[in-house]
Amino acid sequence: MEAENVFVKGLNPAQKESVLYCNGPSLVIAGAGSGKTRVLTHKIAYLISKGMDPHRIMALTFTNKAADEMKERIDTLLGYNASQALWMGTFHSIFGKILRIEAEKIGFTSNYTIYDAADSQNFVKDLIKEMKLDEDNYKYKAIAGRISSCKNRLVLPDSYLANPNYIADDRSAHRPEFGNIYKLYCQRCRKSNVMDFDDLLLYTNILFKIDPMTLAKYQDRFDYFLVDEYQDTNFAQYLIVKRLSEKCRRLFVVGDDAQSIYSFRGAEIQNILNFKNDYPDYKLFKLEQNYRSTQNIVDAANSLIKKNKGQIPKQVFSENEVGDKVQINKTVSDNMEGVTVAKKIQELHDSGALYSDIAVLYRTNAQSRILEESMRNYGIPYKVFGGMSFYQRKEIKDILAYVRFSVNHNDVQSFKRIVNYPSRKIGQTTIDKVVAAAESLQVSLWDIVFTPEKYTIDVNGPTRQRIKEFAVMINSFTEKIGSYDAYSFVDEMLKASGVMTDLQADKTPEGEGRRENVQELLNGVKMFCDTRRETGEPMGIINYLENVSVLTDLEEPDDGDLNRVSLMTIHSSKGLEYDNVFVTGIEENLFPGALTVLDPRDLEEERRLFYVAVTRAKKRILLYYAENRFRFGKLTPMAPSRFLKDIDANYVDWHGLSVSPFLATFDDEFEGYTKFQKKQTYSAPSFPKFTETKQPEPQQRKLVPLKKTTAAPSGEIADASLLVEGVRILHKMFGEGRIVSRLGEGENTKLVVEFDSGDTKTLLLKFAKLQILD
Repeated sequence: MEAENVFVKGLNPAQKESVLYCNGPSLVIAGAGSGKTRVLTHKIAYLISKGMDPHRIMALTFTNKAADEMKERIDTLLGYNASQALWMGTFHSIFGKILRIEAEKIGFTSNYTIYDAADSQNFVKDLIKEMKLDEDNYKYKAIAGRISSCKNRLVLPDSYLANPNYIADDRSAHRPEFGNIYKLYCQRCRKSNVMDFDDLLLYTNILFKIDPMTLAKYQDRFDYFLVDEYQDTNFAQYLIVKRLSEKCRRLFVVGDDAQSIYSFRGAEIQNILNFKNDYPDYKLFKLEQNYRSTQNIVDAANSLIKKNKGQIPKQVFSENEVGDKVQINKTVSDNMEGVTVAKKIQELHDSGALYSDIAVLYRTNAQSRILEESMRNYGIPYKVFGGMSFYQRKEIKDILAYVRFSVNHNDVQSFKRIVNYPSRKIGQTTIDKVVAAAESLQVSLWDIVFTPEKYTIDVNGPTRQRIKEFAVMINSFTEKIGSYDAYSFVDEMLKASGVMTDLQADKTPEGEGRRENVQELLNGVKMFCDTRRETGEPMGIINYLENVSVLTDLEEPDDGDLNRVSLMTIHSSKGLEYDNVFVTGIEENLFPGALTVLDPRDLEEERRLFYVAVTRAKKRILLYYAENRFRFGKLTPMAPSRFLKDIDANYVDWHGLSVSPFLATFDDEFEGYTKFQKKQTYSAPSFPKFTETKQPEPQQRKLVPLKKTTAAPSGEIADASLLVEGVRILHKMFGEGRIVSRLGEGENTKLVVEFDSGDTKTLLLKFAKLQILD
């Protein structure tokens, strides 16, 4: 009893009950902020205090950080260093340890090498070259990703090649040799005594299947199995845990089905939902008290997630203060969304909030551009958590290097970056020779590149010709500098250079992210041109380059200052918490995405993702949607996300609007979305993935037709004679404001407008698209 009191002290009744029960399979559903790590560590400490040998406890996590944190807590609870004896760590580290011992039983030696993701991708790249396959069709990262998917689903090469559906899919995707690449990859890995990360789980499953005695050895080796974040397990992980624990049946898994958001990595929510079927004698514990958030935030999140059908019911509650209601904010555009968020952050900071207590979340990485620019404009220190700042991303730097080299033919760094991207079969040795020749011969880099035949350089004829072709292409871009606006220039450059084709060929999730980033760059260029057109300023590519160079020069330094606003995707935010959380871009076709609404499972995962976003907040949650957003180079009407409507109105403050009119508008807009959705048509998938249930890409990405409302721009230009001093207007990009003066006459008439954001802009009347509000 004394040990029990020590190791359950401070636990609530549900936590205590889950820690003390040790007689069979246990499923602990741990709501957001309910103390799941506390339960896991107290459970292990309790088991050891009752006499269980730490060597006989296996505890599996998804990150080394989580394992290290739990070990530290366990040692603190016990008062001595007991955690080192535990078999505690990530799935890959623990089963890699077992495979080191048992390697010979599966045809490897114990000193096998482990390839990381980059090693695996480079290996695949070499095989594609060796097999003389078209590198445009066989993108090595996409092929490596598909191999990973196969392994996580335990689909071996021979089984793959014998499956007519897989073969048909590969033929339709113009990658009929995938199965042979996969088989050769596995053969070469085995011959080289190499495993990749996925093999650590694959070969553990193979080992336990082909060698029942080895399986029995490890079943007997351990008395207790514990798994953290069970909702994130894939099929390979699930099966290992099931096999190991089926003898002693002392299995303790902790997770939250409402936070299962990683299906694109192979996570199977059914693993946690079907636990009761795998272990009919299981005991269910629900950790429903949220220690993180206010009552309003918790109640709002509950009302949201209840819309999902595939879930284990629970009623999370909080005994913290009631707190502010969830604030929903409407902005006229994505540009104003960034401005509004930055101003609110500055307001919170001026009221005493630390920047480090604030997070801004978004659905896709590409959305960070406008937010980053707004942070810089308002002098707010920030960091992009779990990723790179927008203008530091490779694909963005590549495109800007094309622009810079088109403007300045002697920019050596830009030349080095783009001359062989996309691949033109111009190797690094050749590039170095060209740059060195310009230096040694005392001529410009462009002279060597544009007229290589005039100079003696150690480069063969075909390669010289490819360099010349590259230079001719760049020169064609240069000739357009004076006649094209910046958007037209970049748009055509992306197509003519082959960059866009290269990006479109990569069907991996990472490739999709890169395409979204490039599209967002194009949106930014278009916004630059549209703004310059209205203000009468030059909008050529040189002008844009000057503007964007200022942005890239202002990249936040890594100076160790922790007092910064965190910008991140919602996926990156899982497991984190902040006093103040902003969630942006909550619009149909963005969140949820256009394709996810076609499959109920995908839509429910999107709703779980929104639930994760809301439950990151401790004190305050602010949600934003834009009525107009730049998409595919156009300022496009957007509909508010259905997820906003899922939240019970009792917990919501429709900021700046009365509830009833807003709800009516929402219904009107959502009706427009529904009608649009019925008209969509879709093409066949280009490269299906086993770990995903995504629908095919749409042939056309049409925009949501919204009904006109009093708060949205009509799209019609107001009568010029009515646009006079004192009139309240609405601008699609900059929001509401008041005309403070009218200057000039005729074609040169200008309006000086003070916008509610605090900005004052001078707009050319003939280009200004304004709606009168008064």
